[in-house]
Amino acid sequence: MQGQPGYPVDPATGRPLPRVPSGLFPAGPPPRPTWREPHPVTGSGVAMGGALAAAWLLLFGLLARDVASYAWWTAFAGAVAWLAAAMLVRFGDRGAATGVAIVTAGGWSIAAAVLAVRWATSGDWPLW
Repeated sequence: MQGQPGYPVDPATGRPLPRVPSGLFPAGPPPRPTWREPHPVTGSGVAMGGALAAAWLLLFGLLARDVASYAWWTAFAGAVAWLAAAMLVRFGDRGAATGVAIVTAGGWSIAAAVLAVRWATSGDWPLW
């Protein structure tokens, strides 16, 4: 059997050799890589991290005796919580880190609002 003109033929069998596609018209879609998250974010992880961060900020907020000490305790507790969140992002549950970061930002916002209200009502900056 002779191959078609212009196509290489296997000399042992006389059949045309299979052609390599040019890539202009691929046979199918290219294979897609599969990426797996090593520590996937889950709703329960976010909720747990948020609950723990809220309890953490509440405990430090209860140590305060006035607005200034509340602001400083909240800033300190939030900084420690964000360091814990950074460690969780790198080595642990990213969902819990997300919950910690969200609630800590909310706690800092509440502390800033309390400071702003005290400053607006008294006319004196409460931190020093």
